[in-house]
Amino acid sequence: MMADKIINEANEHYLRYVTRRHFLQNCATGLGAMALGSVFGGCNWLSSGSSSASVADALNPLAPKPPHFPGRARSVIYLHMAGAPSQLELFDYKPELAKLNNQLCPQSLLEGKKFAFIRGVPKMLGPQAVFKQHGESGAWISNYLPHLATVADEVSFLKAVHTDQFNHGPAQLFVHTGNARLGRPSIGSWVTYGLGSENSDLPGFVVLTSGGKTPDAGKSVWGSGFLPSVYQGVQCRSKGDPVLYLSDPDGMSRDIRKMSIDAINKVNHEEHATFGDPETIARISQYEMAFKMQISVPEVMDISDEPEYIHKLYGTEPGRESFANNCLLARKLVEKGVRFVQLFDWGWDSHGTNKNSAINLGLRNKCREIDRAQTALLVDLKQRGLLDEVLVVWGGEFGRTPMQENRDGKEMPFLGRDHHVDAFTMWMAGGGIKGGVSYGETDEIGFNAVKGKVGVHDVQATILHMLGLNHEKLTYQFQGRPFRLTDVEGKVIQPLLA
Repeated sequence: MMADKIINEANEHYLRYVTRRHFLQNCATGLGAMALGSVFGGCNWLSSGSSSASVADALNPLAPKPPHFPGRARSVIYLHMAGAPSQLELFDYKPELAKLNNQLCPQSLLEGKKFAFIRGVPKMLGPQAVFKQHGESGAWISNYLPHLATVADEVSFLKAVHTDQFNHGPAQLFVHTGNARLGRPSIGSWVTYGLGSENSDLPGFVVLTSGGKTPDAGKSVWGSGFLPSVYQGVQCRSKGDPVLYLSDPDGMSRDIRKMSIDAINKVNHEEHATFGDPETIARISQYEMAFKMQISVPEVMDISDEPEYIHKLYGTEPGRESFANNCLLARKLVEKGVRFVQLFDWGWDSHGTNKNSAINLGLRNKCREIDRAQTALLVDLKQRGLLDEVLVVWGGEFGRTPMQENRDGKEMPFLGRDHHVDAFTMWMAGGGIKGGVSYGETDEIGFNAVKGKVGVHDVQATILHMLGLNHEKLTYQFQGRPFRLTDVEGKVIQPLLA
């Protein structure tokens, strides 16, 4: 009995302390804010970073929200080539570099520069692909991507993107979270936080991977960081069960599952009323979403019912895990109202250490894996009338050097290029982007940006802009200050806008 009394007194003291602490931490200061807190039945939402937040929004965090201004796009499909493809073999044609092939690299290109692996004096490496101009826009695209060349006028190229991270993990984090360190929300999380989702039965942010491995930065590139976890990306699979542990265990019916979730969420609601923790609301939403996903996800993730001409267009094979299957799934997901679909394809690191990483072998094979499907995605979206409202983004985390990689002053066994932060190519299509544009320019060997230079935060600001979000106003209060995806930088790339 004495033990029970001690425990009860300790629990009472703990509840009183935590409740007071949460009240003081989460309420805005001032009597007016305290009054508002009592009116709305809790004050945690006041720190969400949105002055228009409501109790209804708090209880349904993925409910559709109005943009800052009318956006041209309603959804995004982001195709990330993890490992960083070489722009010098795909989009950035440099005939002068071909003339320098196999000559020693000038010392002026090496001084004051950071490289991942180059040591000593490397040799220059000319383009290994054959380039031609395509479409009315005359876009330069190599023979590594013959299918994409057929839709050149739908695409807008950014030829002079730069970053400040030359290792894969930090560079991937920077591209997708706006910061090279762990703990920041991904762009997909920011988008679903800002706009919610149009389908209450599916996640607002879906992730699909191919290539056999996840990105070097791990699952943090689709994490929610300090945002409520309901906004993190949900990884789905194109082979087997779409989501692990989605099916009911043996002996549990759907009715029993629903009763269990209702009971759990009743406790969660009581906990939220007591402590006001936003993660409790996220947990409630996730339980309910998981229940809905048991029916909705298997249906939308099944590509076997697509007509044969679609399978031929994409090169898909139901039952396989492939980039092609993921492209088709991405179209189905945005068609169903999913806000942000992220495709990661691993295997684009072109160091020349083996055949698979050789510029003239491995890179070409990777291009064969994606070219047909990524082109089919644009064609399919357009023929369905979706390309005008779905923004497609393509790119890696940095570029490749115009000189060969060497390590300890020795050449690699195969042709390869080192990491390069000063210039790489990305492209966008649809969603209000002007087609047939090539913005930005590098020098005659593709080493430095000389015109139209843009940074990672500029790309992020442009993606948000196309969705109707002002990157300077999309903020979240954390650790005493407002945070945003683009930190204190970023400008919308106006020449891309239709």
